[in-house]
Amino acid sequence: MSNIYHLEPPTKGKLVLHTTFGPVDVELWPREAPLACRNFVQLALEGYYDHTLFHRVVPGLCVQGGDPTGTGEGGESIFAEEGGKEGGKEGGKESNRSQFFVTLDACEHLNGQHTIFGKVTGDTIFNVLRMGEVATDLDDRPLTALKLTAVEILNNPFDDIVPRDRGAELRKRREG
Repeated sequence: MSNIYHLEPPTKGKLVLHTTFGPVDVELWPREAPLACRNFVQLALEGYYDHTLFHRVVPGLCVQGGDPTGTGEGGESIFAEEGGKEGGKEGGKESNRSQFFVTLDACEHLNGQHTIFGKVTGDTIFNVLRMGEVATDLDDRPLTALKLTAVEILNNPFDDIVPRDRGAELRKRREG
């Protein structure tokens, strides 16, 4: 009998992050992190992440994106300011805004600090690892543009999400 047990919960929901470094397949954990998953899926369905930058790369740690300003200071949640809190903390305050990161290695020191809502699957992990190898400046900003061009929802775990009409807002952001 094996001494190794599979401890990850089953996933439900699947999406593809289309990046300038290739696709990244992600499976979601909506049972364990329902608010974070719902926030990400709804924003993705609304096109919120389309044409955004991965604004931070820390080799051996993470690739971070989800901020439409590209600065690491922006982002929003689908929930009211006091709603949508779950699990992790951001800057000492619990938050489920739009920013997310993909870890590049084991990061036990982050346990309890951020909500884990999915995992990268298959060979697309190699695209993430290549992203983690780009040169950065002293503020961890990539010197090569890493873009998230679109998020494709392959299996939506939430049948009740109705995307908000944000067309004018998104067009303005892309133009400007």
